[in-house]
Amino acid sequence: MSMTKSQRRHAFSAFRYLVLTVWLAIVAFPIFWMVSTSFKPDREWFAWPPVYISENATLQNYLVVWADVSEYAVDETGNLETVAQSLQRPWVALRNSALISVISTTLTVLFGAVLAYGVSRYGILSEGRMFQLLMLRMVPPIVLIAPISIWYSALGLLDTITGLVMLYFLTTLPYAVWMAKSFIDEVPREMEQAAEILGASRMRTIWEVVLPLVRSGLVATFLFILILTWSEYLLALLLSKTAVVTLPVELSKYQGSTEGRVYGRQAALSVGITLPLIVVGLIIRKHLARGFSFGMVRR
Repeated sequence: MSMTKSQRRHAFSAFRYLVLTVWLAIVAFPIFWMVSTSFKPDREWFAWPPVYISENATLQNYLVVWADVSEYAVDETGNLETVAQSLQRPWVALRNSALISVISTTLTVLFGAVLAYGVSRYGILSEGRMFQLLMLRMVPPIVLIAPISIWYSALGLLDTITGLVMLYFLTTLPYAVWMAKSFIDEVPREMEQAAEILGASRMRTIWEVVLPLVRSGLVATFLFILILTWSEYLLALLLSKTAVVTLPVELSKYQGSTEGRVYGRQAALSVGITLPLIVVGLIIRKHLARGFSFGMVRR
């Protein structure tokens, strides 16, 4: 018996929700495993069958990583001996990542918005040039790291916050221009022309007409680029030594001499890396909901 139009619509809706539920489970499982592992004692990191939720949950991983607490055990003579002590500096890495990410992302969005306005309204870059600009971001960083390292070494920018800020700014600028342009294109030119007819200058028109309409889009662009710079690993690893260490590089250093990867410590640090982005996303969630919809004003 054939299905009616209403039944087909409900069947399609149920199938869509089923697919989305499965996809949500796939995406959410790594986050669940990271949080779960951060509370596991060391004997459960490699347990088989896997321990999904530990019955012996502990905060020791967080204390060792973030509070620099040493672990002790009683040796054969009855004396306490240190069995684990973190030599890493997560708070320093957190400060470096915050400075580098916020400064480079702010500069990228500001310059990208200016360039995007010029492309959208005055055509300072053709479609071909815009595509070439985006292609610059597609070049694998490992291809450019050798000449950049030599250049940075000559300029004294190696292992500095300024050097990473400059590089992140240049590598993420194409994304900012493309995203900001898509939002500015949604603002009808007639609104700017009406403001100019009423006597507003070009700068005042941009500030009081265009900017409020694309603000949510710029916030979405800011968060997107912030995530890219916050989680970037390869460039930070190769262009920093000891003075400047970011959180992704710090994360790779949690490895013991006998036990290999210290997964509980890494998970505790990963939670600390992820939380700031979640907090920022919650703070600006209203702008993100509008910005990611790609279209605050329709023609």
